[in-house]
Amino acid sequence: MKVLLKVRPRFHEAYGFSWIVGDIDPTYTLGDMARKRQEIVRQLNERGLIDMQKKLHLPLFCQRIAIISSSTAAGYGDFCKHLNENPYGLAFTTRLFQSVMQGEDTGNSIIAALESIAAETDSFDCVVIIRGGGETSDLSGFDTLPLATRVATFALPVVTGIGHERDASILDMVSFAQTKTPTAAAAMLIDHLKHTLDILNNSQERINLYARRKMQEQTMRLATLTESVHRLFSVVKVKQESQLDTLFAAATMAVQQRLLLSKTLTGNLEHILADTCRRKLVDERHRIELLADKTKLLDPAQLLKRGYSITLHGGKAVRDSRILTSGDEIETRFQNGTIKSIVK
Repeated sequence: MKVLLKVRPRFHEAYGFSWIVGDIDPTYTLGDMARKRQEIVRQLNERGLIDMQKKLHLPLFCQRIAIISSSTAAGYGDFCKHLNENPYGLAFTTRLFQSVMQGEDTGNSIIAALESIAAETDSFDCVVIIRGGGETSDLSGFDTLPLATRVATFALPVVTGIGHERDASILDMVSFAQTKTPTAAAAMLIDHLKHTLDILNNSQERINLYARRKMQEQTMRLATLTESVHRLFSVVKVKQESQLDTLFAAATMAVQQRLLLSKTLTGNLEHILADTCRRKLVDERHRIELLADKTKLLDPAQLLKRGYSITLHGGKAVRDSRILTSGDEIETRFQNGTIKSIVK
């Protein structure tokens, strides 16, 4: 930074030669600051960053506020007091992100606070950068290209309240909204939320009015339908009763005809079933007699009467002599009596 000084030389026999500053021309210094600001603004314009924040929108319910300030700054206290004691009883939540707000470290300190907020963007609706008043030269920390770039590209709307009426900075230019004081920043957020509340209240009144009108219309329509339904029911009732009588008569006749037909079929089936059963019994009796005759012919006793004998070993008929061995006991049955033998 360039300065214009009024100095005079002095020589001391012990400390040597030195310059004694008699006066400073602040307008010269401010002129140099203005030139630097113009250069920063030019670069921001070339990169399309000046109005980038202006394209954002404050959420309708902008209540979660991230504050970048110094906890000891008077402006921080004024902001919180004005925000929390609003006459409408609107609720806000705030969190302070500490930052240096004066001197050469201001820009880097605010950028660091912005990065902390960016790590949890979903927790906030907007960012407010505030401080109290001061000399115009104190705003130099807010006139840096890195700070302006970071604010211009920040995802949340950034509201500034860092000076008095006569003060302005590049930070104000690139922010979403510029207010002159911290209190004015709080007032802007209160007005925004109050506007949302008014919209809701007006919408509620319109909805209530619309609902009442619709209720009246539907009540009248229901009354008309009730009368129509009553008349239609009477007509339909008479018509349905007539149809039911006709259907009942037709059903009765059909049932009677069906019963008569079933009775005739049943009589015929009785005769057919009796004849079938008699024939079946005769056939089965004849078949049983034939089986009885065959059984008698196969009876071993009949074979014995004809002079044959049966040899048993172990209670079973012997059909092959090869199954017997020497010493086996066998039993021979005749028509009259049995004998036992030992095989040799």
